[in-house]
Amino acid sequence: MLFKQLLIQKSYSDKANALCSFKRSLKRSVAGSAFGFALMLLVFSTITTLSIQSAYAQNDPDSTTQTIDDGAATTDVADTATDGATPEMIAKGQELFEGNCAQCHAVHEKVVGPALKGVESRWSGRAELINFIKYPEKTIMGGNQYAAKLYKEYGQMMPNHDFFKDEQIVSILEYIKTVPVPVAVVDLPDDGNKVQESGANSGLLLSVIIGLIALLLVVALVLVVLISVLSGYLQKEKLDQDEDTVVSQSIFDFKAFFTSAGFIGVVLFILVSVGAKELFAGLWTIGVQQGYAPTQPIKFSHKLHAGFYEIDCKFCHSGVEKGKAAVIPSANVCMNCHGELRRGSPEIEKIYTAIEKNEPIQWVRIHNLPDLSYFNHSQHVKVAGLECETCHGNIKEMEVVQQVSLLTMGWCINCHREWDVNAQGNDYYDNLIKLHNSTSKEPLKVEDIGGLECSKCHY
Repeated sequence: MLFKQLLIQKSYSDKANALCSFKRSLKRSVAGSAFGFALMLLVFSTITTLSIQSAYAQNDPDSTTQTIDDGAATTDVADTATDGATPEMIAKGQELFEGNCAQCHAVHEKVVGPALKGVESRWSGRAELINFIKYPEKTIMGGNQYAAKLYKEYGQMMPNHDFFKDEQIVSILEYIKTVPVPVAVVDLPDDGNKVQESGANSGLLLSVIIGLIALLLVVALVLVVLISVLSGYLQKEKLDQDEDTVVSQSIFDFKAFFTSAGFIGVVLFILVSVGAKELFAGLWTIGVQQGYAPTQPIKFSHKLHAGFYEIDCKFCHSGVEKGKAAVIPSANVCMNCHGELRRGSPEIEKIYTAIEKNEPIQWVRIHNLPDLSYFNHSQHVKVAGLECETCHGNIKEMEVVQQVSLLTMGWCINCHREWDVNAQGNDYYDNLIKLHNSTSKEPLKVEDIGGLECSKCHY
C-alpha cells in the first residue's frame, strides 16, 4: 500500500514537474521571440535611417546645384573681344566689374541701370563712353543726348568713376563682350531618375519595417492565443491542488519584473547616462552661438543686396582684404547708392536720420570671437583665397544674417588640418613647397606651416 502511494505521489510530482517545465519553456519562448523581433526591428530601423540619410545627402539640392550649373548650356556671345585683348586684361576687367559695377548693372538684363550688352554701339565712340563713365553729370549737363535720355529713363545719375584709369575701363568693356547669354537650366532626366530611385528605396525599407512590426504583433497574438487555449484545456482536466497551483501561475509577473533590482538598475543607469551626456553637451556649447541671428536696427537684406543685385561683399566690407577686421560699413557707404535709390523707404530713412544726427548705426555684432583669439581676415581671404561663404554660410540667401559655423577652436583646427596652402603665385612659399615635396607626396597643409601652433592665434 505504501509503495502504491509513493508511485501515485511520484506520478503527481512528474506531472507537476512537466507542467513547470512547460511553463518555463513557454516563458522562454515568449521572451526569446519578443527579444529576437525587437532586435531585428532595431537593426532594420538603423539601416533604414542610414539609408534615408544617404539618399537625402545624395539628392541634396545644395550638393547637385553645382553639377547642374556646370553642365548648363550657354549660347554664343553676341560680341567678341577686340583683337589685342589678352586673357589677363579680360580677367582684370571681370574683377573691376564685379567689384564696382555689378551692384547696379548686369550684362544681359536691366538691374538698377541698363543692361551693358553692346554698350559701345550706343555711343559715337569709346572715348565718349569712357568720358561718360568717369564724369556722368558733366556729360549730361554738356548736352549729350544719349546721356540725357538715360538720366530721364532711369531717374538717377551714376556716381563719378574718375578714380578709374582709361585702360581699366577698357578692360571692363572687353570683359563685357565675353559674357555669354545665360540659358535657363532644366533638370536632367538622370537626376530625376536618381531622386525617384532613392525615394523608391526609402519606401521599400519603410514597408519592410512596417511588415516586421506587423509580423511581431501576429506572433505575439498567436502566443497569447496558444497560452489561453492550453490554460483552458488544463483547467478542464481533473487536477489535484499541486497541479492546479502550477497551471494557475501567471506566465509573466509584471509587478515582480518592474520592481526587480535588475530593472531598477537598468533604468537608473539609462537616466544617469542621458543626464550626464546632456550635462556635458551643455557645458561643451558654452560660448558657442551657432544659429545666433539678432534683430538689427535696420532691416538690411543680404539676400536682396548680395543675392539679387549681386553686390560684392568687399564693396561694403572693404577691410576684408586689407587687415584684421572686415569692417561694418558706415552710413556714407550706404548713401553711395541710397542717395538716389528708394529714398522714401522707412528703413532708408533711418540711414538719413543717423547722418543728420551724426550718430553711427548701432549694428548688432553676430560673429564674435573671444578676446583671447586672434583672427585676421586678410590672411584668410587675400592670402588663402577663401570665399566668404566658407565661414559665413550662404549669405546670398539670408534675409537675416545668422552665425552658421561653430567658430570654436576645434572647428578652426580641423580646417587647418584639411585645407591646402594656396601657394600659387606666392613666392613666399616656394622654398616651403620644395622642402615639403622632398619628404611627402601629400599637398602642403596649413598645419604643416605652423597652423596648429598655439601662438598663431593666442599671444
